[in-house]
Amino acid sequence: MGFERKYVSQEELRKHNKPGDLWISIQGKVYDVTDWVKTHPGGDTPLLNLAGQDATDAFIAFHPGTAWQHLDQFFTGFYLKDFEISEVSKDYRRLASEFSKLGMFDRKNHLVIYSLCFVTLLFALSICGVLCSNSFWVHMGAGALLGFSWVQVAYLGHDSGHYNIMTTRGFNKLAQILTGNCLTGISIAWWKWTHNAHHIACNSLDYDPDLQHLPVFAVSSSLFDSITSCFYGRKLTFDPLSRFLVSYQHFTFYPVMCVGRINLFLQTFLLLFSKRKVPNRALNIFGILVFWTWFPLLVLCLPNWTERVLFVLASFTVTSIQHIQFCLNHFSADVYVGPPKGDSWFEKQTRGTIDISCSSWMDWFHGGLQFQLEHHLFPRLPRCHLRTISPLVRELCKKHDLPYRSFSFYEANVRTIKTLRDAAMQARGLIWEAVNTHG
Repeated sequence: MGFERKYVSQEELRKHNKPGDLWISIQGKVYDVTDWVKTHPGGDTPLLNLAGQDATDAFIAFHPGTAWQHLDQFFTGFYLKDFEISEVSKDYRRLASEFSKLGMFDRKNHLVIYSLCFVTLLFALSICGVLCSNSFWVHMGAGALLGFSWVQVAYLGHDSGHYNIMTTRGFNKLAQILTGNCLTGISIAWWKWTHNAHHIACNSLDYDPDLQHLPVFAVSSSLFDSITSCFYGRKLTFDPLSRFLVSYQHFTFYPVMCVGRINLFLQTFLLLFSKRKVPNRALNIFGILVFWTWFPLLVLCLPNWTERVLFVLASFTVTSIQHIQFCLNHFSADVYVGPPKGDSWFEKQTRGTIDISCSSWMDWFHGGLQFQLEHHLFPRLPRCHLRTISPLVRELCKKHDLPYRSFSFYEANVRTIKTLRDAAMQARGLIWEAVNTHG
C-alpha cells in the first residue's frame, strides 16, 4: 500500500501559535517546535513571532544548508494543504541558492583580519593618547578614537552574531564576548535578543524593539494609542511626558544620539540581571565586568574631572554616528502594526529598510549596513559581498514592483528628521487639544 500523506489546513496551522503549542511550516511540511523553542540558538522570539504559519523564507535567510537535516526530528507527519509559493519567494529562494552554490556565505575575503587589525590600532592609539601625553587636545582626540574603535568593533560583533567570523563556533563565541561585552560594554546576549526580533519583525511597531523608544521618540502616530509591545510584554504608554518629549523629537534627535550609549549600557544590565533566561549569562556578566574595569581605569588616568567628562562625551559623540545610521536605515521606512507574516518575508524587508548610498571606498565606514535591504534579505552573507549582490536585489525589487530605496547619508538624515517632525507636529496637536479640553 502506498504512503498516503496527511494534510492540515492553513487555518488549523494558525491555531498552533502559542507557547506550549507551537507549529511552523517549512516548504509545505509542518513541524512541531514546541520543545525546541526552549533551546533554539536564535532564541524563542523568532519562533514565537512566526508560529502558526509558513516560515520558509525566514528559515532560509537565517540558517545554513546544514540546518535542514535537523528538521526531520520535529516533523509532525502533516503537510500543509493548498501550499503555494509566491513568485517573489521563488525568485528570492533561487537567488539564495545561487549565492550558496558560489560559496558566498562562507567566503569572507580576509575582512575579519583587516578589521581586527584596524580595531587594535585604534584602541592602541587611544590608550597611548591618554597615557603618553599631557595635552588636552590629544586626550580629546584619544576619546574620539576610542569612540570610533567602538563603532568598528560593533560591526565585527554584528558580523559574529550573524555568521561565524572565526574558524570554529567556540572561537566565534569568544569573539562575540570580546567585541561586545569586554570592549564595548554591551552584552552580545542583549544584542541577539533584540536584533533577532528586529530582523524577523522589521518595522512592526509592536513587535520590533528597534522602533519602541517611548517616551523619547515615536516614528508614527500609531504609537500615540499606547499600543502593547509584544516584545517587552508591556504597554508603550503615551502619557503627557511622552507627548511633550515627542513633540520636540526632531530637535532632540541628535543630542539624544550623542548619549544614546548610556541606554545600551542600561539595557544590558536590565537583561543580564533579570529573571529572563539568558544564554551564557555568567560569561556575559564576566565580559561586562571586564569592560567596567578597564574603561573607568583608563578615564581615571586623565589629570582632572573636566577632561574625564569631556573624554567620555567625545567617545560617546563619535559613537553616535553609528546610532544615527541605525535610525536612518529604518525610521523613515514603512511601518505597520501586527505580527510579521512568513509568506511576505521579502516584501516586508523591502518596505521596512532604507539603504545609504556611498562610494565603495566608504564601505568600511558603514560596516556593510549601508546595504540594509541586502543585509536583511541575506543576514548570513558576509558584508564584503553586499555591494556585489546589490544590483541583483534591485532588479528583483523592480521585477515585482517593490520599493528599493537608497539615499545619500545627507538625504537619509533629511528624511528621518522629516518623519520625526511629522509625528512631533501630530503630538503637539494632541497637547493643544488637551489644553483646550481641560482649560
